[in-house]
Amino acid sequence: MKDPVSRSPLRRRGFYRCLALAAAVLLGLLPAVSAQANPSPAEIEAMIDKQWHQLEPTIEQYNKVRSELKANQAKAAKLEKKIQPLALQADLAIAQVGDIASRYYMTGPTSNLNALLTSGSPTALTEQLFYLDRLAQQQQEQIASVTKARDKFVGEKTKLDELIAKQQKQEKELAARKKHIDNDIKRLQQMLPKTVVKVQGCPTVTGQFSDKARIAIQVACAQVGKPYVWGASGPNSFDCSGLLQYAWGQAGVSLTHYTGAQWNQGRRISASERRPGDSVFFKADLSHVGMYLGNGLMVHAPRAGKPVQVVSVSATGMSVAGYVRPA
Repeated sequence: MKDPVSRSPLRRRGFYRCLALAAAVLLGLLPAVSAQANPSPAEIEAMIDKQWHQLEPTIEQYNKVRSELKANQAKAAKLEKKIQPLALQADLAIAQVGDIASRYYMTGPTSNLNALLTSGSPTALTEQLFYLDRLAQQQQEQIASVTKARDKFVGEKTKLDELIAKQQKQEKELAARKKHIDNDIKRLQQMLPKTVVKVQGCPTVTGQFSDKARIAIQVACAQVGKPYVWGASGPNSFDCSGLLQYAWGQAGVSLTHYTGAQWNQGRRISASERRPGDSVFFKADLSHVGMYLGNGLMVHAPRAGKPVQVVSVSATGMSVAGYVRPA
């Protein structure tokens, strides 16, 4: 039995017209589907920003552990200097007691003591007892000195050993976190479009602020255009807390390379009190920070793929947690 379409040329032509029309409609839809499958550079940037906001707390936690590790290493160095003379003192005291014990074992009491003990004079008994008591007291004092020096040495050594063990644990944690962060950043960077990122230069900053704040602002603004590298604190690359640590460090103000610590290294102020040089913190976990420049602008190190730049505080897409005046 023949196909119904093949029975009539008219039907056959109509069928093929419908087929062609359907194909044209389908082809017309393909670009739209393709466009949806390939997000625009702006959409990719927004996607990376969102994922970076989730990654940044891990980076700042790394900075926290690393800053604690540096502090512990400094403590360990101080303890080591204190322990060295204690160890020497203990060794000398032990040697002295050992010398007395060896001498008594080999030769017995001293000649002076022998003379007293063998004297036939009845008046020498008091002197004999006094000398024996004096000798026993000296030995007891030496033993007590040894014990005290030894206990102090052991106590300090125990602290040092605990500190070293904590450092070793922290180093392992750092290695694991670094590997995790590096993998995440590599994945995000592979998503970046191959375009040049334009940055806005620092504006002229005016207002009332201290000399130290002026220096910090000048230094921070001079870093505009330098790359973001997590864990970096200059002079060639920065992360967010590293930029503020570097800028304020040049002004003579010491900040920890960790946003959580920087939050407590200064005076909290309200948004209405803010002025150029103040630190502006973002998100409930304080995982991002920038330096306020006035007129709603700030300079900050945003994320991998975006260099140090000046932006509007409100354009970050992050909630402001508060302001701190470092100096």
